[in-house]
Amino acid sequence: MSFSNDVRSAFRRGETDAVVRMSEAEIARARAAGDPAGEVEAVYSLARVAIRRGDLAGSADLARQALAVAVASGDRRLEERPRHVLAGVTRMSGDLLGAEVLYRESMALNEELGQPAAVNSELHNLAFCELGLGRLDSARAMFTTSREAVFANGWDDFVPYVCVAGAALASAEGDQARAALLLAVTDAAFAALGQVPDPDDSAELAAVRAAAVSALGEADFASAYAKGQALSPRDAF
Repeated sequence: MSFSNDVRSAFRRGETDAVVRMSEAEIARARAAGDPAGEVEAVYSLARVAIRRGDLAGSADLARQALAVAVASGDRRLEERPRHVLAGVTRMSGDLLGAEVLYRESMALNEELGQPAAVNSELHNLAFCELGLGRLDSARAMFTTSREAVFANGWDDFVPYVCVAGAALASAEGDQARAALLLAVTDAAFAALGQVPDPDDSAELAAVRAAAVSALGEADFASAYAKGQALSPRDAF
């Protein structure tokens, strides 16, 4: 496997320390070899680790470093991951309007690069900005479009994130029983892939869980969660 595949797989499994070791070694190698692609991927990986550790400012700085290397290389493809994480950090920092601008720029780049799965992923993230801004109708429409594309195209790695979106939307709509049910579907979907949620999605899930437990009480939350454990993602939607 390539460094990119190895480090991304380690991150999804939650192996943060391994990601740091691999990335630092790759940065040294890439700089010595004059390999901007390797350097960008490694610095981007450290930016994701910083988010997971709660260091949003550090993550933004690393993302900008990676983006600067990508722009200097002249290869537009290298800009995609740094732009994605910078948008995510902006969203997590609470600047939803700023994040929307960055996500739309990222979508435009991915359209230019002919990467429909990445365009759809950023649409999903844009929908979370809309949700945070209280624009439920817009968020619902975007989530639906993204979910249908995931199922239609067989983008199985993105199925857990579809479930995250469903749980967050149900919570925002006040349907806490469905939110609890979809939390179970989400947990199972990540487990089926042997992955853990990305940091921004972890934050969304924690908020949904807290709201559902508060509204339903522990017993009713557990009951709704148990019902979700019997459903596949497709069945749930």
